[in-house]
Amino acid sequence: MNKKVVFLIRDLNYAGAQRQLVTLVTGLDRQKFDVTVLYFYPDGPLEKDLRDSNIKTICLDKGGRWDLFKFMQSLRQHLNRIQPHILHGYLGEANLLVALLKPFYPATKMVLGLRGSYEDIFKTYGWLSVLLFQIERFTARLADLIIVNSYAGKDYHVRAGYPAAKTIVIHNGIDTEKFKIDSEARARVRSEWRIKDDEILIGLVSRLYLMKDHPNFLKAAALGCQKRQNIRFVCVGIGPEDYTQELQQLTEELGIVQKVIWAGARSDMPAVQNAIDIAVSASANGEGFSNVIGEAMACGTPCIVTDVGDSASIVGELGIVVPPKDPEALSSAIDTLVDRLGNNQYKSEQIRQRIVDNFSVSQLVTKTEKALLGICS
Repeated sequence: MNKKVVFLIRDLNYAGAQRQLVTLVTGLDRQKFDVTVLYFYPDGPLEKDLRDSNIKTICLDKGGRWDLFKFMQSLRQHLNRIQPHILHGYLGEANLLVALLKPFYPATKMVLGLRGSYEDIFKTYGWLSVLLFQIERFTARLADLIIVNSYAGKDYHVRAGYPAAKTIVIHNGIDTEKFKIDSEARARVRSEWRIKDDEILIGLVSRLYLMKDHPNFLKAAALGCQKRQNIRFVCVGIGPEDYTQELQQLTEELGIVQKVIWAGARSDMPAVQNAIDIAVSASANGEGFSNVIGEAMACGTPCIVTDVGDSASIVGELGIVVPPKDPEALSSAIDTLVDRLGNNQYKSEQIRQRIVDNFSVSQLVTKTEKALLGICS
């Protein structure tokens, strides 16, 4: 008999965890699992991806942060109807609910999905997230299994008090059929952004969010522009309007307005990763397994990453690792990598193969299936 698995997540917007959830559930063996995705808030663009893959989706239509009674009533009604064998949370609020629901559904196996390593959680997310984290940490003992997407994340959460015996690491999976070397897509996006053939495009693909440390990237860009004229920079992603304005104001203060493209949200991420010559992850903290690093490398794009989460182990010897919050080090790494590109020291196929060999979707799916079936036996 198929195991009924319900995944619970806050929304289906474009973000790393959400896209990873879509990758996972569409890959699960439907001869073994009957999958439903429940999500709090409507209108996320990834809803269509799930529906196109014939994955059952249910929006709980949460009215806002404090819409609790009606929301919980809807959640309980759907769970009572589905009677899942496994309830799998993704990210903080969903994980907290999964753990708290265990006494009401003792026969259901409860799985928490943890992403990241939140060393500076108060500074990054504020007091409410700190409170929720403390409650989640306390209730995590009620879970049957805790899946973390990085060794850094596991170490952090175990130190914080999560039960080590129930915690395993399953790295994210990169869709190497979708993210691959594509010269036509590269040319199309570079033409759209008006990037010349002799210009080196350096990109940061992420939400505009504090932990991603766009100021570090922009300051490194300003230093790089003092050395080279043939480099351009692009920020792909969206964020809160006030923070976006702060970042754009910073580019004016640094004198690099003409050098930086604000591309906003994009649905054609494989093409974007092909258009970029050097991908950067400038995060200050909080990373677990960064999808965008793996996706860039799957497209043959070399990466510079800060030493946060498992980023260094993803790039291995095929990228450059720098300390976080150090724009001088980041700028120096950019300069070094531009020189290496000019000397043809990196081969796109070799960079891509590292992801194919170590971080494929098939590995993510196989390991997850084994883990979920293991707690049901």
